[in-house]
Amino acid sequence: MKRTIPLLLASIAGFIMIVAYFSPHTESWGEEVAVWFNILAAVAFILGGGNLLKIHLRKVSDRNSGWMYSVITVVSFLVMLFLGLWKFGVNPNPQFPDYGHWAGEYNDSTSPFYWLYEYTFKPLQATIFAMLAFYVASAAFRAFRAKNFEALLLLATAFVVLLGRTAAGVFLTDFIPADGPFAALRLEEMTQYLMNIFNTAGNRAIMIGIALGTASVSLKILLGVDRSYIGSGDD
Repeated sequence: MKRTIPLLLASIAGFIMIVAYFSPHTESWGEEVAVWFNILAAVAFILGGGNLLKIHLRKVSDRNSGWMYSVITVVSFLVMLFLGLWKFGVNPNPQFPDYGHWAGEYNDSTSPFYWLYEYTFKPLQATIFAMLAFYVASAAFRAFRAKNFEALLLLATAFVVLLGRTAAGVFLTDFIPADGPFAALRLEEMTQYLMNIFNTAGNRAIMIGIALGTASVSLKILLGVDRSYIGSGDD
């Protein structure tokens, strides 16, 4: 029973969303299910936060490798949670003056929560993404080795696109008239052609494949064939 009820709820909610999408007469049903989703998401956040604390506190208690990072994670989580829930430094909402700062937005620009997010979390996030560029460059160097004709074609295409996106590429083929019969040989024009024709065709094929895969997995979940999301317990 503990697996049957979640399966029924998931199937009913999924089919309601599908019907609401294709029929304007049932659009309100989809909005109602979206409200259910928000409630479940709020509960999931609580469970996720509890699981995060459980895992990292256990790591700190056992003094496992990297346990200091777990301390930083737990402290950061608790500080942000405390500041967000209590709304310290938030300006009151003029529509509800009797409730003071509780009626204001938790991410108000005057709150410590906003400052920590903007000037601590965002710079760290940007740093991580900037570091990924070096890993991408290293992976590209290993992948773009002309071992066969396909790899050579990939290498040549990548070289043209990368060079055509820079000022150096424009400078190298600047001697070709921009409005003449050979204008298509300019690197920026070749780059634009590759991106608009070949890249777009490849992206569309990939997106169609993703859509078909998503549809098949969704049907398996709605029909109860795939039950991995409810665990491995017995009915």
